Amino acid sequence: MLKNWLKIAFINYRKNWLSTIINVLGLSVGLCVFLLIYIHWQDEKSYEQWVPNNEDIYFVENKSAAFGVMSSSSYPEIFVSKEKFSEIEDATIYNDWGKEKLSFGGNSAYVTGSASVDSFFRLFPFEKVSGNFQGALSDNGKVALSEKTARLLFGDDYLNAVGKSIKNDSKSIEYVVTAIYKLPESNTVFQPDFIYKNPYLEQSKDQWTSFSYNGFFRLKPGTDVKALENKLSTLMQQQDVISAKKWGYDVDKKNPPLVYLTSIRKMKLDAKSEGINKGDKKSILILLTLSALILLLSGINLINLKTAQASQRAKEVGVRKVVGSSKSKLVLQFLLETFLICLVAYVIAFAMVELFLPSYNKFLNKEIKLNNLSLFIYTGLLLLVFSLFSGLIPALYLSNFKPINTLKGNFARSRQGVWLRNSILTLQLIISSFFIICSLIIHTQVKFMMNKDLGFKGDQAIQINFKKMNWENNFNVKKYKWLKSEVSRISGVTDVTGSVNSIGNGSANASIAKKLTDTTKTVQTMLGGIDENFLRFYDVKFLSGRDLDWKKTSDTISGAVVNETFAGKLGYNPKTALDKEFFTGWDGKKKYKILGVVKDINYAGVEQQVMPIVYFNYDRNWVKNNMNNIQIKLSKDDINGTLERIKEFWLTKAEPGYPYEFQFVDKQFAKTFEKFQKQQTLFTILNIVVLVIALLGLFALSSLLIEQKLKDVAIKKTLGADERTIVWDLTKRFLIICVIAVLISIPFGYYAMNEWLMDFSYRIDMPIWPYVLSMISLLILTFVVVSFKAYRATKINLVKYLKYE
Repeated sequence: MLKNWLKIAFINYRKNWLSTIINVLGLSVGLCVFLLIYIHWQDEKSYEQWVPNNEDIYFVENKSAAFGVMSSSSYPEIFVSKEKFSEIEDATIYNDWGKEKLSFGGNSAYVTGSASVDSFFRLFPFEKVSGNFQGALSDNGKVALSEKTARLLFGDDYLNAVGKSIKNDSKSIEYVVTAIYKLPESNTVFQPDFIYKNPYLEQSKDQWTSFSYNGFFRLKPGTDVKALENKLSTLMQQQDVISAKKWGYDVDKKNPPLVYLTSIRKMKLDAKSEGINKGDKKSILILLTLSALILLLSGINLINLKTAQASQRAKEVGVRKVVGSSKSKLVLQFLLETFLICLVAYVIAFAMVELFLPSYNKFLNKEIKLNNLSLFIYTGLLLLVFSLFSGLIPALYLSNFKPINTLKGNFARSRQGVWLRNSILTLQLIISSFFIICSLIIHTQVKFMMNKDLGFKGDQAIQINFKKMNWENNFNVKKYKWLKSEVSRISGVTDVTGSVNSIGNGSANASIAKKLTDTTKTVQTMLGGIDENFLRFYDVKFLSGRDLDWKKTSDTISGAVVNETFAGKLGYNPKTALDKEFFTGWDGKKKYKILGVVKDINYAGVEQQVMPIVYFNYDRNWVKNNMNNIQIKLSKDDINGTLERIKEFWLTKAEPGYPYEFQFVDKQFAKTFEKFQKQQTLFTILNIVVLVIALLGLFALSSLLIEQKLKDVAIKKTLGADERTIVWDLTKRFLIICVIAVLISIPFGYYAMNEWLMDFSYRIDMPIWPYVLSMISLLILTFVVVSFKAYRATKINLVKYLKYE
């Protein structure tokens, strides 16, 4: 019996070779897209699975009225809470402090370091290679190295590195190696090449509102996490009142401090703040949903083409029922035929995934591998479910044929058959229209962001960040001044400046400012420590007032230029803000006077609201040691030559032995668009895939249906109908279905895009033209696809179709 079923299946595959190829191709592409995004989703969910007892370890996040939800905590919040609340079994902090240069003898390594405390290895037990984790970070002179770093510094003798001294050239500090560890091979956000004790803990012990550390708790099993969050929030609210009295600001009772605990198993995707290397859960879920729609579209193609072929197999079903075949056997036979198509598509899809995965990894900047056994198990189950879903409707449909009708040949024109095909075709076109609408609106929003006035001109300007830094003895500011003096002498350099917050990198420092006449009026603001020529360097436009004058003592001590958002937050417009005074949270109770108001500059990306910012003399207070970059404007006459001369100076005099890295400021800012440009690219690709699958299915379906009407065409031609009339009669039904499908898709597209646009502080108004263009483009494509087959139908041999009439 099975052998006969297979023979019948392959005879039908060969007979309907075009629809078979379209089915296999559509399913392969749909499965490939779904698998790529599903693999990405599973990869993001797999972070920190290596940590023992990870169900009890939580990431600490804080919410404040001024700064919103933050990924950072204060030192006393973490360690005082540990002593105060019995539910907390252990605690640690962890900060990634960027790349630094380590050396031993003649060997050196430029690697990423992290600051922590001795409890780190108790919560995150890396595999120990050598030494002892207990006491490994007990004082500032100790360091633990990764196996990779130890090999770079000590070569083949790295296992004997414990007890030896290495030098941190970036900070001119020596460490004793206490342990060597191996980084996890599985996914993790913790990838430090070396770990040392955070050197600023002593001065942070009483600073409850200095949110500078990533904190983690290990809770006792069975802890009520929500109840502990409430206790921690109450503690932080008490400390907020104490800090308010100390610093002279008013507590915002409507927005009290809150503490959130996020399981590290979910931290990568579900952190409420920006987290630690947080993934974009919303985008992944959107893409996963869209890829599922593509898979559904592939299944719809299969269902539609199978039901369209019903008239060809109606007599086969009728004969088999007459000779005694049961309905259940017919259903199983048709399900087997569908399963074989799906199985071939499944194998081809995995081959396509293997082919496209390297490019997809490069696009995502990840290293996803196709080596997870559970992936094959889950997708195998998906194959069975999908085969059942896409095969059951045609199977039941075909098996329900009545022998008396099928043997008389009446089925092809039944209302039931026409209604089912039209309904499925409508659903197919609804999905296609939805993708077109969404793709056009996403493209419009991204274009809007890229063309928005950013408030500065960053062309021909580069930024170089210092590699060698030290906060002691004002090293950073001294280095900045020396670099500025030296770089200014290089031929082709037209201007040099610097700032604490660099364009494209968001806020490096933020604090609170208060209105002098109403201390309840507080503003969260960026600390805009800048060099004297910074605003002129970027051609920032003044709305009122003037720039800071370094020759005037009052300007350098208490003068400030603010952006229009800052002025608005204090209740002023650009003109009324001039000469107004305000208190700052970074200079004690010192007063600043507004000398000028400038246009807003986007520092973090145009999808986010512009933050208030106060520009002042960088050399006035502690902020000066956050001047860790230099910004250089190049002459347009010899950009490449100037870049080479700067590189030579940097590698030979500025920072010999360190990698030379620079970034054009406009490109640095353009990186803030990358996430949305990638969304645009992916959506465009998905849109093309959807249209190709839908149009191929439409072509195959129209071919089958028009073939069933060739006798009608022959009769109409005999009666004198012209080709145009016949083509229109054959295509108008498809065009009506297309219009209905677009109209149904519009509310779904509007809702989805309205939700997507809510993520942007600066966004377009919902346009009408994408909905109109979606209808026009689908009508044109449908007409072109169907009319091609319809026109060919007008060229048939009349004798062939009328000789039996």
